[in-house]
Amino acid sequence: RPEPPRRSGGHGRPLREPGVTPGARGKFVTLEGIDGAGKSTHVAFLADRMRARGHAVVTTREPGGTPTGEALRQLLLHEPMDHDTETLLMFAARREHVLRVIGPALARGDWVLCDRFTDATWAYQGGGHGVDGGRIAWLEQWVHGDCRPDLTILFDVPLPVSRERLERASAEGRRLDKFEREGDGFPERVRAVYLARSRAEPARFRVVDSTRPQEAVRADLARIVEAL
Repeated sequence: RPEPPRRSGGHGRPLREPGVTPGARGKFVTLEGIDGAGKSTHVAFLADRMRARGHAVVTTREPGGTPTGEALRQLLLHEPMDHDTETLLMFAARREHVLRVIGPALARGDWVLCDRFTDATWAYQGGGHGVDGGRIAWLEQWVHGDCRPDLTILFDVPLPVSRERLERASAEGRRLDKFEREGDGFPERVRAVYLARSRAEPARFRVVDSTRPQEAVRADLARIVEAL
């Protein structure tokens, strides 16, 4: 497989990565899980725990995090498209996100708490939609190279729990996005990839049983942050 092409700015100029002073880099923490796992409800709690330890914290999300990323988010979540196109747009949004938000924050020594990152592409586009893993790996290396999470918290729930939560949200008037409406084994494939990745990288992943009461989940999250 060919090497990823060299990134460049306008007129072919090299596109510089945000510099990170050795020893000063912040921590990069990502939250993952299938739809209905409840991860987004814990972002503020986790950020507060990190700040209580004296860290400056940047909270962000994918797709999104920048004006370009947020514009792409609306297309990605609500417009039908070819699965390869979807993957390319995810990584286009991610490139802006790493360059404009995540990289500079880590360079300052801030902690970054991100709701989804590239594990989601492996799970949703790779597992769910069958996009070739070699293409995802190639794009991952090209788009963000060594900018990888220090810790990934995977919020896990069985599929019936996920479905029940999404059905309740829809009944309460929330517009479900196209991934939340997917059927035909899609959620099963997404969850299987997440769990496989957690087994393959146990040093990076912490799997949290998100079926439990909020207080029990947050007790686990507090312990995870304290150990980081």
